[in-house]
Amino acid sequence: MNEIDQHAIESYPVGFSVDYPDRALDRLTTALRIFTVIPIAIVLATISGGYGDSAGGGQAFAMGGAGLLFLPPLLMIVFRQKYPRWWYEWNLQLLRFSNRVGVYLALMDDRYPSTDEQQSVHLDFGYPDAKEGLNRWLPLVKWFLAIPHYVVLFFLYIGVIFAVIGAWFAILFTGRYPRGIFDFVEGVIRWHNRVVGYAAVLVTDRYPPFSLQP
Repeated sequence: MNEIDQHAIESYPVGFSVDYPDRALDRLTTALRIFTVIPIAIVLATISGGYGDSAGGGQAFAMGGAGLLFLPPLLMIVFRQKYPRWWYEWNLQLLRFSNRVGVYLALMDDRYPSTDEQQSVHLDFGYPDAKEGLNRWLPLVKWFLAIPHYVVLFFLYIGVIFAVIGAWFAILFTGRYPRGIFDFVEGVIRWHNRVVGYAAVLVTDRYPPFSLQP
């Protein structure tokens, strides 16, 4: 884990970062990214149930079966004060995969998303101690408490769309992803993942900060 990831986890239990591509990016695959992402997006859709938004990491929510496990952990925390380890692993690995697809679509990496290797995208959150570290009743209202974040993220993602379009032109002409745009897009996705960790996968009771920073 690099220094940026460690700082992110220390500052908030959900840590996210993307390695900045300090090199020339592939202009051809960048130009055709909306088409080249289709095969891996189909793979992600078959796992996540076909719901989600790729710009934000393609997160999907499901009551069981496919997608992020939300209701099963909620019920286990409320009634048993337990978070099954394999449910935690499933949510973590699905979020990592969906974030790799989202980062690829956002042009932040020109390597094709792996289904298992982290590549340049780093997402981490610790396994929660449901009995000692989580309030058993808070999962019932976290989705409601996170509404202010949903509103802010809606407008931030509008900004991300225009930012990625600007980065697309910059890469086509210069081969480089402007660092300021990269940091902004990374920050929005980081914010999104913190909200998902709090309100959807329920791994922390700490309220997410209104911040793009690690």
